[in-house]
Amino acid sequence: MTEDNHSLTTEFILTGFTDHPELKTLLFLVFLTIYLITMVGNLGLVALIVTEHHLHTPMYIFLGNLALMDSFCSSAITPKMLQNFFSKDRMISLYECMAQFYFLCLAETADCFLLAAMAYDRYVAICKPLQYHTMMSQKLCVQMTTGAYTAGNIHPVIHVGFLFRLTFCRSHQINHFFCDVLPLYRLSCVDPFINQLMILIFAGSVLVFTITIVIISYLFILFTIFKMKSKEGKGKALSTCASHFLSVSIFYGSLLFMYVRPNSGNKDNKDIPVAIFYTLVIPLLNPFIYSLRNKEVINTTKKIWRRIYDMRKQILSNMHN
Repeated sequence: MTEDNHSLTTEFILTGFTDHPELKTLLFLVFLTIYLITMVGNLGLVALIVTEHHLHTPMYIFLGNLALMDSFCSSAITPKMLQNFFSKDRMISLYECMAQFYFLCLAETADCFLLAAMAYDRYVAICKPLQYHTMMSQKLCVQMTTGAYTAGNIHPVIHVGFLFRLTFCRSHQINHFFCDVLPLYRLSCVDPFINQLMILIFAGSVLVFTITIVIISYLFILFTIFKMKSKEGKGKALSTCASHFLSVSIFYGSLLFMYVRPNSGNKDNKDIPVAIFYTLVIPLLNPFIYSLRNKEVINTTKKIWRRIYDMRKQILSNMHN
């Protein structure tokens, strides 16, 4: 197709999940609930870590930033998706599309590096406990967090920059519930081979680098755990690592399947279930996976609730007096 025979597209329609009115209402309520729980869980965890000084350690700093990025990721996708359930046109402009992808890519890239930093932190804590404060200094913690955000910003800039070489004239319908670059490539009337190559190189490099750190860290952790003599200590360590590693595996597996597999740009809306996992389900589960099995977080939360309850009790008592 040539630009002479087809008008260029600057606005798109996000098809979403379904056109059935009954299913739209049900899905709207489901995803609204997921979004509210995600925001309360993640932002609540951030607030807890910020306000409680004894949680200002590398592990909780990484966890707080991961929770912040998860809420950011969910907010980049869900509000527009919820609006489109009852919108007549479901239109999104090209620049809104680029902005949505930029913020999503920023959050996902930062998540990759934060998960790698968390795995390294656990490796030092379990395998080299006596050297923990030396190896995981505050300076290194700040550098790793800053590096995650820097990479998170640079990575989407590359792909958004390459989007400007494309023109869209084939269709204005995106078979997805958010504006991802892969569906855009399918609508391009310019060969998107270079764009797909950039995705493979840069997304692949980020994933391979961070996955390697995670796998090596967890292998050393497992070797150390199996050397432990205490069965109780071994069981607790294995239980904690298993839940963390499950979350990491689902997250990285989804991203690898979406962006790094061969011919990733030639699929249709079959990618939607995978996209739901890494954009909506993982941000929902992470606060529970990383917090509910953490006694320090649970105990701190209980203390805060006790303080609130005592304050409420005192206020009511003063009102009666």
